[in-house]
Amino acid sequence: MRLMFLVPLLLPMPAAAFTAQNGMTVTQIGPTEIAVAHEARRDDTDYWCAAGDFARRVLGQPSQTRIWRATPKPRKAGQGIVFTLDPAQKAEGAGLSEFGSGPQDGSLSAGMAVGSFCRVRMPFWRD
Repeated sequence: MRLMFLVPLLLPMPAAAFTAQNGMTVTQIGPTEIAVAHEARRDDTDYWCAAGDFARRVLGQPSQTRIWRATPKPRKAGQGIVFTLDPAQKAEGAGLSEFGSGPQDGSLSAGMAVGSFCRVRMPFWRD
């Protein structure tokens, strides 16, 4: 009888979705890959914010951790963006041009992604 209750615990569980501080949905899809789900009317910087927030708060990475875009440009309509912590997995020419200190390799630090691109989106309420 007890075995029947244990079986669901043994089945693989889907990756838990994380809601970034800007309201976007993020999941980890590989050891170093972070997927940010598509949302209409969002800028690329919103996706970077969500990936940086996930890297810091879920993966426990320090602010200096570099993040690269793994999804090549241009992304298709309705497609989210995959980011990676592994420079070998980056999509060439799909990163950001960062001015200032740090490598000029299309990556962005998790701290910079959060500090520069995260803004809290207020829900739109209808009466």
